[in-house]
Amino acid sequence: MRRACGPRRLPAAAGPAEPHAHGDTALSADEGGPVSYEPQDVQRRATEAALLQLGHGATALRAHVRVGDVQGLGALEAVLQARRSLRGLTELTTVAMPRLLTGVAGAEELAMLRDALKMGASVVGGCPDLDPDPTGYVEAVLEVASEHGCPVDLHTDATDPARLARLAAMAGGLRPGVTLGPCGGLGRLPAQVASRTADQLAAAGVTVVCLPQGGCGGAERRSTAPVRLLRAAGVRVAAGSGALRDVSNPVGRGDPLEAAYLLSSRHGLRPEDAYDAVSASARAALGLPEVRVEAGFPAELLAVRGDRLAGRCPWRTAASWCTGGAWWRGRARFGSTATRPSPRSWGCRDRGAERCPEGCGCTPRGARVARAPAPAREACARRGDARRAPVVT
Repeated sequence: MRRACGPRRLPAAAGPAEPHAHGDTALSADEGGPVSYEPQDVQRRATEAALLQLGHGATALRAHVRVGDVQGLGALEAVLQARRSLRGLTELTTVAMPRLLTGVAGAEELAMLRDALKMGASVVGGCPDLDPDPTGYVEAVLEVASEHGCPVDLHTDATDPARLARLAAMAGGLRPGVTLGPCGGLGRLPAQVASRTADQLAAAGVTVVCLPQGGCGGAERRSTAPVRLLRAAGVRVAAGSGALRDVSNPVGRGDPLEAAYLLSSRHGLRPEDAYDAVSASARAALGLPEVRVEAGFPAELLAVRGDRLAGRCPWRTAASWCTGGAWWRGRARFGSTATRPSPRSWGCRDRGAERCPEGCGCTPRGARVARAPAPAREACARRGDARRAPVVT
């Protein structure tokens, strides 16, 4: 099936999804000083990040959001508000990520984790590597997830094979499933140990989300999970973008096609398998229905220039080059009915930027557009550009 798009007919494929984002810290690298967790700042950044990734073709994304500690539930509420404002444009789900869950210090955050799920967080997560008792942390997460019937998505470097074996044993019976990422430490284990660990994860049905563009920690931890070894063992491997221009990766782009390109060029995956990691496997990790370019399947598609998948290298999205389009639930989200403008034709005042700095999705005058989400309109209203804050449909 091919979808007409402009003067050419471009091949359409299942739309990408972003399985590992950080909505509360995205786009904070340029703020200067500590990251602001004021609700309005978090909501603005989360909205702009989601629109930016939609512009790269990702029609769904999962955002890990810190709860407890200094942030309390404020950052989560802000991301949930961004989710509501983006309804009809993209599907944003949230992972509640407490810092500690064991001991006296963890008791309060455990209660806050339960409150986060009642507020609307749809996935139980966290980083067991930061807790003094990582095994106890995982036990607490799995217990809460079982109580609420939620999936689990844990942020871990996966450097301890014994801990991973215990996690796989505990997670084997949990439905709707367990996801781990970015698991860069697996690639630093001895080959035999890594292979045995991969077999255990496969037997437990655990999904691994790797981050080919770099992990979410410091530069010293930016390694990628051994994707070929994991796939050979039968582990479902998805790929995400991770940090998006925050302090841990100030140049992150949030482009799923770039992640696929890196999986193929640096890690030896076939182009078809690399694209599957950012599309079908990523969607499966998020619990989304399968997409095919066939009648009867969700119309969440991406069209890019090229006769074959490998020929679309360097796999820049239609939003970047105005050569295609993305469809979410059957509706065009960019391309097809309108084109992404050049920097000089943004409707906002900052015409020298690559995009509106407020994330409003400004388009050239005369394009077929819809109103932007409320946070984007408010951001442009502060700049005196409320009338020029549409989003391409």
